[in-house]
Amino acid sequence: MAKEYVEYRNGGYWIAGTRVSLDSVVYAFLDGLSPESIAESFDTLTLEEVYGALAFYLGHRQEIDAYLQQAEAEFDALYHRMRDAHPLLYQKIEQARQRTTMQP
Repeated sequence: MAKEYVEYRNGGYWIAGTRVSLDSVVYAFLDGLSPESIAESFDTLTLEEVYGALAFYLGHRQEIDAYLQQAEAEFDALYHRMRDAHPLLYQKIEQARQRTTMQP
């Protein structure tokens, strides 16, 4: 009996029956986290679901990597449009970020 661990809904991939995106599990995995650490990071996921999601990713790696790259490109385009539309806001954000990183 096969169990589906990942579902495609609302234009994205999700861990079946949860609100956790496959993206977040995959990025954690690519950052070097173990499946056990990922399960600990997402208290709504079981270790079985994490392994199932990772198996899905590894079995569909080209498709999911392309999906992730497209999502990153869309985010970057939106970021640039918003920055161009609201330059003063983004200037204030950058100034606040610099003040935060300069504090001991």
